[in-house]
Amino acid sequence: MNRIMKRPWAAAAAMSMLGLCGTASAYEAGDVLLRAGPTWVLPNDDSSAVKPIPGSGVEVDDGISLGFSVTYLITPQIGVQLLAALPFEHDIKGKGSLGGVDIGSVKHLPPTVTLQWYPALGVDWVQPYVGAGLNYTTFFDEDADGELEAIVGKTKISLDDSWGYALELGADWRVSDRWFVNTSLWYLDIATDATLKTAGAGTLKTDVDIDPLVLMVGVGMRF
Repeated sequence: MNRIMKRPWAAAAAMSMLGLCGTASAYEAGDVLLRAGPTWVLPNDDSSAVKPIPGSGVEVDDGISLGFSVTYLITPQIGVQLLAALPFEHDIKGKGSLGGVDIGSVKHLPPTVTLQWYPALGVDWVQPYVGAGLNYTTFFDEDADGELEAIVGKTKISLDDSWGYALELGADWRVSDRWFVNTSLWYLDIATDATLKTAGAGTLKTDVDIDPLVLMVGVGMRF
């Protein structure tokens, strides 16, 4: 928890939460909302031992890319959103008995669909929302690091795709009738099985819970 609270985006998340404390909806049925901006994926990762290496594990570093979303308002208070992004890239490092070893890198895409609720606050300068839905994460371009291959020989890494739930908190801060600034925070349930096929140490396996917080700060347009 301390690691999360020290993140530089904590203030932006707090802004979204404060938006929920206001006093009719800023949107109408049939509105389409486009949002885009820099997006950070911040893993709260945990892993099993890298079998058969006792006392080992892996950790996943943060990643940043361009995120974008589109929301369709079914009613002034209910919307459906699709979250997408350009690929994120993460470095994977060893921990425990593998501490200090750069294992490799991987790219991923996390398309996410959420059902959103936009509460009617009676103000037009901010519109908060919450959502819940389903995330699908696909991994690709897995690449073993030379430091790992110097220890276990030529290595091929593969990560299984993941399905999980998603939770969302956000707020749109009105600039004009069509434009707004957006702050959005998601929690994504992402878990994968990682397999490392090495030339010198056989097949290594580990289960990794990534479970990131995803923050987007950007601009939006209402159609």
